[in-house]
Amino acid sequence: MDKSAILRSMTKDVDYEQIGSPIFRVFTDRDLHRIEPLRRLSDEQLFEMQVVASVLPFRVNEYVINELIDWRRVPQDPIFQMTFPHKAMLQDEMYDRMASLHRKGADRQEIKSLAGALRTKLNPHPAGQLALNVPINADGNRLQGIQHKYRETVLFFPSQGQTCHSYCSFCFRWAQFIGDKELRMASAEASVLHKYLKGHEEVTDLLVTGGDPMVMKTKYLARYLEPLLKPEFEHIQTIRIGTKALSFWPQRFVTDEDSQELMALMRRLVSGGKHVAIMAHYNHWKELETDIARIAIKRVRETGAQIRSQGPLLRNINDDPDVWAKMWNTQVQLGIVPYYMFIERDTGARNYFDVPLYQAWQICRDAKKRVSGLGRTARGPGMSSDPGKIEIQGVSRIRGEKVFVLHFIQGRDPDWVHRPFFAKFDEKATWLHQLEPAFGQDRFFFESGFQSMIESRRAITDE
Repeated sequence: MDKSAILRSMTKDVDYEQIGSPIFRVFTDRDLHRIEPLRRLSDEQLFEMQVVASVLPFRVNEYVINELIDWRRVPQDPIFQMTFPHKAMLQDEMYDRMASLHRKGADRQEIKSLAGALRTKLNPHPAGQLALNVPINADGNRLQGIQHKYRETVLFFPSQGQTCHSYCSFCFRWAQFIGDKELRMASAEASVLHKYLKGHEEVTDLLVTGGDPMVMKTKYLARYLEPLLKPEFEHIQTIRIGTKALSFWPQRFVTDEDSQELMALMRRLVSGGKHVAIMAHYNHWKELETDIARIAIKRVRETGAQIRSQGPLLRNINDDPDVWAKMWNTQVQLGIVPYYMFIERDTGARNYFDVPLYQAWQICRDAKKRVSGLGRTARGPGMSSDPGKIEIQGVSRIRGEKVFVLHFIQGRDPDWVHRPFFAKFDEKATWLHQLEPAFGQDRFFFESGFQSMIESRRAITDE
């Protein structure tokens, strides 16, 4: 049976074993010279890529190279921008220092040493991921691989899932991929997760994240998730799995050797009473266009799991309302629920990708004008900041002052949620710390409470 015919059939009767499992081939910074389409670029462009990839992690697979990138549009192609390094991703001073080492033929250890120094300036763990989110047990030890920022939701980082099929050049979790154990969040202990969840009955949602949990074999994923079907975990209502595999390796759900087992696991969780939500990371409608991507979406939905889409607004990739409108409309057509439009976090190469808050709000508003109510389920644009997820609701003029209208979608203190507050309008601001309270106020309403949380945390960790 012809492979393309199978992929286009979109029926429940497809024999996926007949498609065959394509080999997963990946390229890192050491393999740039082996990526055939890059040979059409100049030597200087390739050198720039090598320099940036020495600092920011780079990994791409053949599916992305062959199926998602339009090489006729490189370097402007959005998926190329999303996955390959570019000179402007590093500040000039950083780039020049690393380029100097490469030009003089420095050894790998010298390059690694400078890369480590430069990375410390890139805010490797924004929004209190390590400082505030990791729980501390009764013995004063951090519970590695767990984050608990919001009351109802726990994040878990399984060690087997702390890489991705391809890396996004804008990833806010880039520090997971650089081999620094001090910065990496991960745990291989399912018992630690299960014990923590048993002791916190206020938690209703578990988010398995990474990296990408879908790089794991199904048998490992099952060890973490299947025990949640036991009566003692009745309070865990929703199991979320954060992934970009539907974009970067949809074969994971269709042709990988244990894809059938993965679908069966999802069905067991759903039939066991859990709401299974695949939190799919999408940045451009092109990621939804291939036959295999659509088959993968269909297979996931047939298990009873729901797919919700989220992703950041990014200069050079999707800072256009037409892109978001087309993406959201396509997602609704395919049965995916648009969930979040994020502001690019203040980490890594954010200077290359960030969009001013005012412009982000305009793009989001203009995109939502072009979709039906089902496409307007996406919240945002929102900042996943230290105190919580803050949404920009609009720009208004109150008492003669032009202001941003803001509110918390989620907060470290649940009492902050959906309380509107106002910031002075700033056309250039790209993140919360650049905003000032409106109407002559000294502080935003949540700042005193947040500062108390920081001090309490310090008191615990200093003991």
